Amino acid sequence: MAEIIQERIEDRLPELEQLERIGLFSHAEIKAIIKKASDLEYKIQRRTLFKEDFINYVQYEINLLELIQRRRTRIGYSFKKDEIENSIVHRVQGVFQRASAKWKDDVQLWLSYVAFCKKWATKTQLSKVFSAMLAIHSNKPALWIMAAKWEMEDRLSSESARQLFLRALRFHPECPKLYKEYFRMELMHAEKLRKEKEEFEKASMDVENPDYSEEILKGELAWIIYKNSVSIIKGAEFHVSLLSIAQLFDFAKDLQKEIYDDLQALHTDDPLTWDYVARRELEIESQTEEQPTTKQAKAVEVGRKEERCCAVYEEAVKTLPTEAMWKCYITFCLERFTKKSNSGFLRGKRLERTMTVFRKAHELKLLSECQYKQLVCLPLWISWAEWSEGAKSQEDTEAVFKKALLAVIGADSVTLKNKYLDWAYRSGGYKKARAVFKSLQESRPFSVDFFRKMIQFEKEQESCNMANIREYYERALREFGSADSDLWMDYMKEELNHPLGRPENCGQIYWRAMKMLQGESAEAFVAKHAMHQTGHL
Repeated sequence: MAEIIQERIEDRLPELEQLERIGLFSHAEIKAIIKKASDLEYKIQRRTLFKEDFINYVQYEINLLELIQRRRTRIGYSFKKDEIENSIVHRVQGVFQRASAKWKDDVQLWLSYVAFCKKWATKTQLSKVFSAMLAIHSNKPALWIMAAKWEMEDRLSSESARQLFLRALRFHPECPKLYKEYFRMELMHAEKLRKEKEEFEKASMDVENPDYSEEILKGELAWIIYKNSVSIIKGAEFHVSLLSIAQLFDFAKDLQKEIYDDLQALHTDDPLTWDYVARRELEIESQTEEQPTTKQAKAVEVGRKEERCCAVYEEAVKTLPTEAMWKCYITFCLERFTKKSNSGFLRGKRLERTMTVFRKAHELKLLSECQYKQLVCLPLWISWAEWSEGAKSQEDTEAVFKKALLAVIGADSVTLKNKYLDWAYRSGGYKKARAVFKSLQESRPFSVDFFRKMIQFEKEQESCNMANIREYYERALREFGSADSDLWMDYMKEELNHPLGRPENCGQIYWRAMKMLQGESAEAFVAKHAMHQTGHL
C-alpha cells in the first residue's frame, strides 16, 4: 500500500511544482499539501474503506481548486491550467468513480459527482456520469428528468434529451412527471427552432432544414406526446397541468385550444375542470376597445371578472353538487376576499359573496370540517370586527375580538392581537388598552409591535409612568430579547432620555443584552452601542 501511495504522490509532483513555480503557492504550502494528500491517500487505499474518507478527499481537492482559482484571479495569471487544474479534476473524478462503484445505491453521492462535473469537468465527461448513474438508478424518474434537462438546456442537444425521455418512459410508462417534462421539452425545442428560422429569415439566408417544417414549428411533437399521455394517464389534474405548460408558449394557441376543449369534454364530472374554467375568466380581457384607466373603473372591471367566475361556479355546483365542488367555490371566494384592494366596493362585494357561499354550502350540508374552520379564518374575523366597530356597540365589538381569539390560533393570532389592542386604545383610551394588554400578556405568540404599541400609548399620556414603560420593555425582551438588538438599544435610550429614567441602569441593561443576544444580533448591538456612545445615534 505504501508503494501505491508513494506513486500517487509522485504523480502529483508536476502540478505542485508548477503551483510553486508560477507563484501561486509557497514552498511551505506545497509541503503541507503533500502531507495532507498522503494522509488522504492512505485512508482511501487501506483494506477497510469508509465513504466519509472519500468525501473528505474530494472536499479537500475542491477546496484546493477554489483556492487556486482565487489566487489566479488575485495575481491575474491564467496559464498552466491544463497541467494544474485539469490534473486535479481528473484525480477527483477517479475518486468519485471508485466511491460510486462501491456505494452505487447512494443517490446523494451520485448527485455530488454530478454537481462537481457541472462546475469543473467537460460536458462530455458529465454526459458519461449521467449515463453511469442512470444505468444503476433507472427506477428514479427525477434523475432521468435531471439528465434530460441538462442535455437540453446546457448541452443544447434536443435529440439527446428526447432519447433520454423515451428511454425513461420505457422504464416508467405511467409517470405523469416524465410526460409533463417531455411535453415541455418538445415545446421548448419548437420555440428554439422558430427563433432560429426567424433569425435566418432576417439575415435573408435560405437554409434547408427538415426541422423547420410547419408541423414541427407548430409543436407537432408536443401534440403527439399530449395525445399519447392523456390516453394513458387519466384525470383532470394531469390534463390541466399539460394545459398550464402549453400556455407558457405563445405560438401554441391551437394546441392550447385543443387541450382546453378536450378538458371540458372528457372531465365534466371532475370539480377541477370547473374550477379551472371558472378561474380562466379572470384572465380573459374585456371585449370593449377602451381599457379602464381610473382606479374605480379598474375595480369595476375586476368585479365583473369575478362575477363571471362566480357564474361558472354557480353552474358547477348545480351540475356537480358535491362537497368537493363547493370546496373549490369557497376556496376561490376566500382567495379573492383576502386579496388586497383599496376599493371599498370590491372589498364589500367579496365579503358578501364569501359569506353567502358559505351559508349556501352550510344549508346544503356540503361543508367539510376543514371548511367550517375556514369560516373562521383571520381576514373574515378582522372584517367582522371592523364592520362591528362602525355599526355596533363597544361591547359587541369586543365580543367579536374575544370570539376571534378563541377561534384563530397560532401565528395568525398575532395580527388579531395587534388589531384588538389598536381598537381598545382607539375606542377606550389608554385605560382600555392596558386592560386588553393585561388580558393578553400571557397569550403567546406575540409580535414586537404588540409591546411597542403599549410603550407608545404610555408615552402619549400626560402622566407618563416610567415603571409601566419598563414593564413593557421587560415583557418584550422576555419574548424577543435573544434576537432583537433594537429593543435593547431603545430600552437604554429610554432610561437615558426619559425625565424619570435611571441612566445608571444602562450598564446592567448592556450586559444583559450581551448575555441574551445571539450571533449577528449581538454584533449589531455592539456596533449600534458604539455609535451611540460617539454621538452618532
